[in-house]
Amino acid sequence: MSPHTRKNIHKIRDVHKTIDVMLEIADAVNRTSSLENFYKAIHNSLSRILNVDNFFIAIFQPDEDRIVFPYYTDQKDGSLTCIDNISRTASLTARVIKAGKPLMFSRDEMYRYSEQTGLPLVGTPSLIWLGAPLTIKGSVMGVIAVQSYAYERMYEESDLGILNIVAQYIALAIERKKSDEAYKKQRKILEKILETSPIGIALLENRVFKWVNPEMLTLFGYEKKEEFQDASVAMIYESREEFMSAGERIYSGFTHGGRIEIETRLRRKDGSTFPANINISSANPVSPMSWIIATFTDLSGRKQAEEEKIKNEKLQGVIEMAGAVCHELNQPLQAIMGYSDLIMMDHENDAQLIKDLQAIGKQVERIARITSRLASITSYKTVDYPGNRKIVDIWGSSESKQELKKQH
Repeated sequence: MSPHTRKNIHKIRDVHKTIDVMLEIADAVNRTSSLENFYKAIHNSLSRILNVDNFFIAIFQPDEDRIVFPYYTDQKDGSLTCIDNISRTASLTARVIKAGKPLMFSRDEMYRYSEQTGLPLVGTPSLIWLGAPLTIKGSVMGVIAVQSYAYERMYEESDLGILNIVAQYIALAIERKKSDEAYKKQRKILEKILETSPIGIALLENRVFKWVNPEMLTLFGYEKKEEFQDASVAMIYESREEFMSAGERIYSGFTHGGRIEIETRLRRKDGSTFPANINISSANPVSPMSWIIATFTDLSGRKQAEEEKIKNEKLQGVIEMAGAVCHELNQPLQAIMGYSDLIMMDHENDAQLIKDLQAIGKQVERIARITSRLASITSYKTVDYPGNRKIVDIWGSSESKQELKKQH
């Protein structure tokens, strides 16, 4: 037996060193920043107790019937990246995946299995081969393996236990990495949603801005997010008094629930103000003011629409009342016309009286025309007026509607 061989076997049987290596590998799960670095750390640590001149980590892709190698080092077969159609080969890795437990094979066993199944071996047959499954939640996702082309007793049955423990750490690290990647992906999606939101969104710590989305810049007239960074939320309130009052309302609201909605006037960078709705929720139920998520909505359009609606409703009421008044005026107007006609019949020879009564009749007819038009008003429109003002046009809009009715 060569000195090199005796050295490797001694490594296997050194229990204390084995424990140290296991602790190193366990620490590497949390210490390394990527799977690639983690695989290298495992390879280096294992070299202290096992011969790992030929070492690989394989990941199984069942849908593609493929095995890929994120980490592979071999003295005979160089750099191998994947094996396709794995089910059609006598792959030792595939046998470990199927068995779901650590396995050890000699070269004779490899050839024997290939002859029995009629399937080809993959790669150069080694003198001895050990593999352990990477298992996550009862499902085998890959294999860790070592092999030797130099000595058929390079490894012992007890080494399968070591390899199996290492396989568990690798599976844990891969699962964590997948979770981290999924989290990062979800975070990017969430950040995209927040960045493109049509409402202002801010994260505050003790009423100090820590993050804002682009809409906050538009809403308050700022150019850079840095202008909000670490600035007091007082910067967006009309006054110090309003800032303090809002704080009291928010704190009081959090004592009765986890979400608050307030309406107030806020201040832009240029000093102008606008009505706003603020929705506030706390990320810390124990100390709700420590971390706050707030959304800001400009209510200018809504307030203007509400005021316009109230104004329109009032005007509509006046128009409807005018129509009712006109209806009531029609009867006395008709009576005046009738009495005027009777007086003229009784005083045909009084020229001056006849002239005066005819003048009265013309004015009555004029009033009748006006009341008739008022009674027919059903709509109105706002038009520009000199002096940068607007007035309500009750004639033009209604006449336009009447013309449309005639055309149809």
